[in-house]
Amino acid sequence: MGDSGTGKTGALASLVKAGYHLHVLDYDNKIAGGILPILVKRDCPDNFAHVDYEPLRDRLKASSLGPVLNGVPAAFTRGLALLDKWSDGSIPSEWGDKHILVLDSLTFLGDAAFNWARAMNPGSKEQRQWYYSAQRVVEPMIAQITSDSFKTNVVVIAHVDWQSRPDGTMKGFPASIGSALNSTIPAYFENMVLTHIAGGKRIIQTTPTALVDLKNPASWKVAPTLPVETGLADFFATLKGER
Repeated sequence: MGDSGTGKTGALASLVKAGYHLHVLDYDNKIAGGILPILVKRDCPDNFAHVDYEPLRDRLKASSLGPVLNGVPAAFTRGLALLDKWSDGSIPSEWGDKHILVLDSLTFLGDAAFNWARAMNPGSKEQRQWYYSAQRVVEPMIAQITSDSFKTNVVVIAHVDWQSRPDGTMKGFPASIGSALNSTIPAYFENMVLTHIAGGKRIIQTTPTALVDLKNPASWKVAPTLPVETGLADFFATLKGER
C-alpha cells in the first residue's frame, strides 16, 4: 500500500521482468497507457504479453447534481465473475506459481462495491446501509483470493487510510470501504509493504514504522527498504526461498 504517486503500480514491472504473468483486475483504470506498460516495454519488451488486464470502472455521466452513474453499475460483479473464470476461459485459482492475480486497487474496488450496494437498494436514505452492504461483499472477496484453495500468487494494491486512534496517534491501514473494514483487511495477509518517497526516491518499506504495522515474515533476510524498481521481485524471490 502507499499514497498516490509513490510507485505502487509501477513496482509490478519488476515481477514481469522476473518472468511472472500478471492478470490485473484494473479498478483504477490505469493500466492501459499507464506507467506499467511503459516500464515493461522499456525493461523487458519480450515479456510484454505477460501482462493481461481487465478494466473495471463503472461509467459516469454529467447531471445537474454532478457526476452520476450511467446505467447499472457492473464493475464489482464483473470482477467477481472474473475470479471464477477469466476472460480467456482459464480459472484464476488454478493459474499456479508463475502467475499473479493483481487487484489494483482495493480502494477503488470499495467504490465499485458501494455503487453496487446503492443500486441494489436505491430507495434507502441511509448511506450507512450502503456502506455496510459493500463491506459485506468486499471482505469475502478478499477471503477468497487469500484462501488456501487459491493456488495463485496474489498482489493487492491499496491507498493508505490514515486513521486517528483513541490515544491520539495516527495509524495507516489499507483503504477500502469504511474504516471498520480497513482495519480488518490486514488480518488476511501474511505480507504487507509500503511504498513511499524518501530523499526524492520511491522506495518499498518492508519493516513496520511508527505509523504503519507492516508484515515481513523474512525480516532477517529482506532489507528494511528496497528500491521500487526491483523491490517486489526481490521480495518475492526471498519469500519463495530463491535467494
